[in-house]
Amino acid sequence: MNIHEYQAKQLLKEYGLPVLDGRTVFRAEDAKTASGELDGPIWVVKAQIHAGGRGKGLFLEESAGSKGGVRIAKSASDAASEAQKMLGRTLTTHQTGAVGKKVSCIYIEDGSEILQELYLALLVDRNASRISFVYSTEGGMDIEEVAAQTPEKIRSITVDPASGISSFHGRQIAFFLGLEGKQVKQCVTLINSLFRLFNEKDCEMLEINPLIVDSGNDLVCLDCKMGFDSNALYRQPGILTLRDESEEDPKELAASKFDLNYIALDGEIGCMVNGAGLAMATMDIIKYYGSEPANFLDVGGGATKEKVTEAFKIITSDPNVKGILVNIFGGIMRCDVIAEGVVSAVKEIDLSVPLVVRLEGTNVELGKKIINDSQLNVIAADDLADAAKKIVSAVKG
Repeated sequence: MNIHEYQAKQLLKEYGLPVLDGRTVFRAEDAKTASGELDGPIWVVKAQIHAGGRGKGLFLEESAGSKGGVRIAKSASDAASEAQKMLGRTLTTHQTGAVGKKVSCIYIEDGSEILQELYLALLVDRNASRISFVYSTEGGMDIEEVAAQTPEKIRSITVDPASGISSFHGRQIAFFLGLEGKQVKQCVTLINSLFRLFNEKDCEMLEINPLIVDSGNDLVCLDCKMGFDSNALYRQPGILTLRDESEEDPKELAASKFDLNYIALDGEIGCMVNGAGLAMATMDIIKYYGSEPANFLDVGGGATKEKVTEAFKIITSDPNVKGILVNIFGGIMRCDVIAEGVVSAVKEIDLSVPLVVRLEGTNVELGKKIINDSQLNVIAADDLADAAKKIVSAVKG
């Protein structure tokens, strides 16, 4: 789960980390009051969406102006004006694609003189099974570009969970970043606090880009992104309240409410499978036979008839879907339950695209009988390769 920049900065502030003063604006009429509460003389007006590259982005509406989603103002009235221009408009960035995202919140923040821009992130290193710090002297840029062009300017260290975080980690990072004097001590405190936040809030990713040195030679977290482990949200009620459902794909949001593992893709063949490994194999073989999967969808091992029906509704809500492949290997999941769900869903939503069903495993004969007796227009398949060939052929004509 991701959160907005202003929410991330509030969490940083709770842990005593250095951030600039700012105000959120949800209604255009509140922009003037919010900007007037900040001292200036520079105001930074930021569109709040779950996407990077806001500063270089463009709005679809001409009324928003030609500037991007991060704007500099030199008076409170100008800041309010820029906020009003962006609120309710659609911002496109390299991460949103051409469709863009609607701006429902603006964050107006004090400006700061920048002497140096640095990069700092905490991630879960899957290979080492440890929390990793990634840091670079090249802040304010896409870290992917830095990694591709000047990889020597990026370093990383992992923290041994047995010994935990120590001042050594902070000093090692500070020296590589070229920090001096009081900045080294500040960096040690910063690293310790970030590590504690990352652990206590079940973060998956925490990125500060840029981490700046301001005119007072102090470290300040100028921008921040945070992502959290969705599997741990049950024990993070405070974090769960920060969820902005308007920023999520409606199909993925609906899937999460029914405990379905769904990820939307760009293809034309919808997939419903039980088991992540089988789902990946199904998507691979669809590509092998000349088409593209429209989604990843794992109904899990304990799916009910209602759950399968909901999965079908989510798949068919994607206008790009031109055919559906159901591939079930029944172990814990029984084939007859899947079959009942398929029949119920096809009748309920009046399916208009080709449907290929491959069943194998527990109660497979009963499952096939349910589908055959339904008199629905369902194409049966003998194995995975046969199923992929048939659905691709049906879609391609």
